[in-house]
Formats: sequence, C-alpha cells, structure tokens
Amino acid sequence: MSDQVKVLDGKVALITGAGQGVGQGIAFALAERGAKIGVSGRTLSKCETTRDEIIRRGGEAIAIECDVKNTDHLKSAVDTLVGKWGGPNILVNNAIQSHMSTLLNSDDEAFLTALTAGPVAALRLMKLCYPHLKGDGCIINLASTAAKRWDMSFYSLYAAEKEALRALTRGAASEWGKDNIRANVVLPHATSPGLKGWMAANPEEAAAFVATIPMQRVGDCEQDIGKFVAALCSPESQYVSGQSIAIDGGQAYMG
Repeated sequence: MSDQVKVLDGKVALITGAGQGVGQGIAFALAERGAKIGVSGRTLSKCETTRDEIIRRGGEAIAIECDVKNTDHLKSAVDTLVGKWGGPNILVNNAIQSHMSTLLNSDDEAFLTALTAGPVAALRLMKLCYPHLKGDGCIINLASTAAKRWDMSFYSLYAAEKEALRALTRGAASEWGKDNIRANVVLPHATSPGLKGWMAANPEEAAAFVATIPMQRVGDCEQDIGKFVAALCSPESQYVSGQSIAIDGGQAYMG
C-alpha cells in the first residue's frame, strides 16, 4: 500500500456484512487508505477471509462474528474495537437480511426481521458508536435506489427498509453535525453475490436493468463502490453530510 493514499491512517472502521460483496470491497478500500478495519459479519470464516486479504495487502484488520439482529453482538463488536484500537471513527452499516415479496404475499415476521437487521441495527450501532465518533467521525449507511425503480412490484418491502435508513442518516447528520459527525448514504449497484444471484435467476429482467444504466455495467464492489466510500470518509469530503449518493453508473435520478 502506498503511503501517498493513507489519508485515513489512525482511523478505525467498523463495517457490518464485510465478509463478502460490497462490505468486503469497502473494507479493502478503507484499509488501502490506512484505516484499521473491524470486519464483522454473521459468518466468521468469511470475515476471516476478508481480514486475511487486508493483512496480505499490508493493512490491519480483525474479524468479528456479529449478527446485527443481536444487540449483545453489536455491543460486543464495538467493545472489541475499543479494546483493540480505541473505538471506531468510521461506521459502515452494510449488513442486510432483506425480504422480497409482493405486498399481498408478504410475511410480517420476515419483514420485521429485515427491519431489525437493517434500520434498527443501524440505529443501534450509530448510538453505540456515537461517543467514539464525536470529533471527526463518519457514518456511511448503505441503501438502495429500489424506491426509484420504474416498477416497484416485488421490491417495495426492500425499498421501505432502505428508505428508513436514508431517513435515519439524515437525522444523524442533522442532530450530530454539531459534534462534527458526518453521516451519508450511498446507494450502489454492485456485483455482490446477491445481485449476481438475482441476475442469474432473472436474465431477461437483468438485461433490461443493465440497459437502463447509462454506463451499461454494474459496478465493482471494491473499485467502484469501495473507493468512493473511502473518498467519502476522507478529509477531502469533510463538508459533505446528510446526502444520499447513488453509485449506479448514472441510472437513478435522486431529485
């Protein structure tokens, strides 16, 4: 790793769902800029794979088993980072356990689980990390452009979960700005395992989806999504807060 890009040297990041996909890409990119990474996720072996690759590249990371639906796990994850490096300066809420269904066929319990793993867990972690974020902290929450889809059939429950995250992020930016804590949302299209699986299972819809992206491709988890998030956590973005930013090749109109 080049010293020229280590603008996050001395920072500590907690990333949920970092064992694969977008979370892993963000972990790699933040580590490249010098941040120490708490790689958390439900499957410890996946987190260890991410951790080992960061270390192989010359960075610092630890793997933390954490089911974000479990409040004790969330507290333990933060406490682990406090004990290891002094607490997180950067929080990335990426983990999800989403529920895809039509409205009439939706299952209340599955939707509540999705909300618990998404906006509820994000709020809990934001509150747990608040004392450590004060001064120069940065929150990045992962949402989706699903609510901007031309046809929301089947996607409205997922969109509702993600829109709640956008509202919470705006609230954190408003309430905690005086503490010099920034909070932003990114809404990515990325070659995550989930999206790859969806595209493979729905080839015609996937082709139509890609055709609506002006850049005609889905983003790479590290190069397109991770590096943008790393820039958003860096000093050059120190006056950016409360924003929802689509990283989607120009597809969504966020106005």
